[in-house]
Amino acid sequence: MKQEFQIKGELITLDALLKAVGAADSGAHAKAMVAEGLVRVDGEVELRKTRKLRGGERVELEGLTVVLKADPAFAARD
Repeated sequence: MKQEFQIKGELITLDALLKAVGAADSGAHAKAMVAEGLVRVDGEVELRKTRKLRGGERVELEGLTVVLKADPAFAARD
């Protein structure tokens, strides 16, 4: 399943994103998923639990793909 996620602000951390899209029940669960190597960012396994994500990046795990959309207030600065 593929979904888009609108970032509020300049960035979101990986563990917060996993909670926000419902892939993890808690922060501890999100961090465990990352530590186990279950999460990919732009096709690469990501082991940094609090990796900062920005618009345009793609997060994949267990059949779910989340495409991040930049907050328009911050996208104009790039």
